[in-house]
Parts: sequence; structure tokens; C-alpha cells
Amino acid sequence: MINDVVAWLTDGSNWVGNGGDQALTRLYEHLLLTVVSVAMAMVIGLPLAVWLGHRGRGGTLAVNVSNIGRAIPIVALLALLSLGLFGSSVLGPFGRAGLATLVTLALFALPPIITNTWVGMREVDRDTVEAAHGMGMSEVEVLRKVELPLALPIIFSGIRLAVVQVWATATIAALVAGPGLGRIITHGYDADDPAEIIAGALVVAVIAILLEVGLAGVQRMLDPVARARRATAKRDARRGSGSRLPVGPTP
Repeated sequence: MINDVVAWLTDGSNWVGNGGDQALTRLYEHLLLTVVSVAMAMVIGLPLAVWLGHRGRGGTLAVNVSNIGRAIPIVALLALLSLGLFGSSVLGPFGRAGLATLVTLALFALPPIITNTWVGMREVDRDTVEAAHGMGMSEVEVLRKVELPLALPIIFSGIRLAVVQVWATATIAALVAGPGLGRIITHGYDADDPAEIIAGALVVAVIAILLEVGLAGVQRMLDPVARARRATAKRDARRGSGSRLPVGPTP
């Protein structure tokens, strides 16, 4: 079985060709679904959660959105939206039931974005905020120059979680004959080809891990406190090395 999976993954005809079921085409579709649905969730969730966190309100909403997001059966939601409100018509590169798929994935991405953004805003040290007000900063300046930079690592952690979750879940588009890497898996089932099923699942899993690791690195880079500590450590190291006297023979 392992040899069959390796053979499928290393066969160029499975990746590039004239057919629509080639892996690179499905990979592009999967990426497009993920990016657009997460962007939709960010456009809706980020401003709302930032405003509520800045005002110190909406804690119950943030918690309930998170709980509801965990409880929603995502497959059932996609089926209901594709058969009802949004229908199953083709939406450009998003394929059959494209709008229903995008809305479903966007709703799935909303809970971590809203919850982490609200928590990040409320985790900002209140003394720091009061000091900024004491310096004469307006509400907008405090939000833009103090709260958002300090909350950014936690906010981005919610975006990171949303991206990884949506990427791993976007395979459900294949259930309504939509695009993405899920089509490789369903095609494997239809063709009774276990190697293709496992290969498709491996591609999704490996890229999910790469996304997690890469976005975690970006999150560390966005942390202003960590950046300040690294800069201080580098300055101290340079000063320490520069203050050392050359060692030589005693005259």
C-alpha cells in the first residue's frame, strides 16, 4: 500500500494534465476556497470583535459564538445551504454550490477569529491604556497605536487557527460536487483506489501542518514584546562583545 501511495504521488500525470481532476488544479481550487472564505470571515468578524473588545463589551457574544461554532455540524450546514438558501448553482472557480460552500466555510472560520480577537483586545494591560489616555491620545489613537499592536499576536492566532481549520475542512466541498482536494478523495472511493484516497488525504494533512508551522512563525514575528526582547538581547550581546579587552601577552 505504501508503495502504491508513493507511486501515485510521484506520478506526474496525476498532478499535471489536460483533465480537470489533476492534483495541481484541485490544489489551486482548495487554496482559493480557503483564502476567500477566511477573508470573508475576517471582514465580518475582525471589526466587530475589535470594537467590542475596545469597548469592553460582548464577552457573552464571543463565548457563545465560540461554543456555537464547535456545535454546528458543518456537513449538515453545507447540505442545507446548498439545497436551500444559496442553492447548488456553479459560482465561477468555486464550482458547484460555490456560494453555499464559501458561506459554510466562512461561518466555520468566524468563531476563532471573533473569540481570539476579543480576548486579545481585553488582554491588553489596562494601565498601559490609561497611560496612553493620560498622554492625550484619542480613542482612535489608543486603539491604533496601543491596543491593536499589543493584541495582534492573539488576534493572529485566531486567524491562524481559522486558516488551518478551513483548509482541513474544505474537503467537504466534494460532497456537493464542488472543487478542491476532496474531489481526489471522493474519486478514489468511486474508483475503489485506496492509494488515491490516502494520497489525497496526505496532501491535505501535510499542507495543513506546513500552514500551522509557517503561520506560527509569522505570529512570533508579530509579537511586539518578543521583538523588543530580541532587540534588547542583541544590543546587550553587541555591547558585551565590544567591551571585551583584547587578550595578549603581558609586556
